[in-house]
Amino acid sequence: MKILKVDHIGIAVNNIEEAKKLYTDILGIPHTGNETVAEQKVTTAFFPVGEAEVELLESTAPDGPIAKFIETKGPGIQHIAFRVENLEQALEELKAKGVRLIDEKPRKGAGGAKIAFLHPKSTFGVLVELSER
Repeated sequence: MKILKVDHIGIAVNNIEEAKKLYTDILGIPHTGNETVAEQKVTTAFFPVGEAEVELLESTAPDGPIAKFIETKGPGIQHIAFRVENLEQALEELKAKGVRLIDEKPRKGAGGAKIAFLHPKSTFGVLVELSER
């Protein structure tokens, strides 16, 4: 498996429009747009910083994973994403090494990326996303 870079850091928020002001108005980071990913029940907003991005995540449904995260842990960092060269190969390799996967196969993420999550019980409590673009 080849990790190319940190792709983004996902931050769960209650309201993207309010949180966006911190990144644009106060920190001066450009906002590259919002996207709703219906199958994940989330709206995202991206802010590029160097070679990586900050991704704000707002739930579109009370039973969505971001809503559940905020309900149990409150707003804040929800995951870190690493860009990989070949997502399917990375998942096979990690599974062979005994890493618990949330996603056995890639799914569609924001920006047309293929994504898959590793279970926090295998990653010392951190939700890790792998991304291929």
